[in-house]
Amino acid sequence: MVIYSIYSMIILNIETSTDACSAAITAGGKVLETGGEALAYLHSKKSEHARELALMADSLVQRTQAAGYAIDAVAVSAGPGSYTGLRIGASAAKGIAYGMNIPLLAIPTLQIMAASAVNQGAEGLLCPMIDARRMEVYNALYDTQLAECVPAQATILTEGSFSEQLQQGIVTFFGNGADKFQPILTHPNARFISGIVPDAAFMGTLAETAYAHKAFADIAYWTPFYLKDFEAKVSTIKGLK
Repeated sequence: MVIYSIYSMIILNIETSTDACSAAITAGGKVLETGGEALAYLHSKKSEHARELALMADSLVQRTQAAGYAIDAVAVSAGPGSYTGLRIGASAAKGIAYGMNIPLLAIPTLQIMAASAVNQGAEGLLCPMIDARRMEVYNALYDTQLAECVPAQATILTEGSFSEQLQQGIVTFFGNGADKFQPILTHPNARFISGIVPDAAFMGTLAETAYAHKAFADIAYWTPFYLKDFEAKVSTIKGLK
């Protein structure tokens, strides 16, 4: 049984930037457990984010409070990622933070992915990638201490992408954007980890660091980091064109 100190930071973490939707309660940077069960959910159908997130968050808050813990803050994945997904997460996090009168923390999505990769033993420079359609990705570069080396950017993938970093040493790529990069990258210093998605279970330490630095987001005015402007599309549903 894990015993949590009264001084542990209890945080509700929310992540909705991609097809994966997740929420988790963390304490001391790790997922909180009550009754032998982890307080974390991960759902994989993007079209159901709005419904699933509400159910996840409500369940986690109730289970946390029933175990005698008070939630100190709400952390939300800040982007980049899906425009709709980020808005769903932001709206939910703002509502909960306002309703519970607790701080809101905004955590970079790509850094969350990097934290997951470190947990899986990633080495060298870490390059999380989110698919931005065609051969474009949203990516950043971090070291294994999760310090940002290159900020979030949109990159068109070619055989020569990241050649400078690869010449200097190992670079580990991961995320759904890396899946389309792997077939065209043959550099011996390239490493790939499959199956990594932005996951609220890996937000705890990052959120606690943000809290310690009082890096609170304004509940009224904060908006996610979309990286690129939203592009409206003509509907393909009959009768809605």
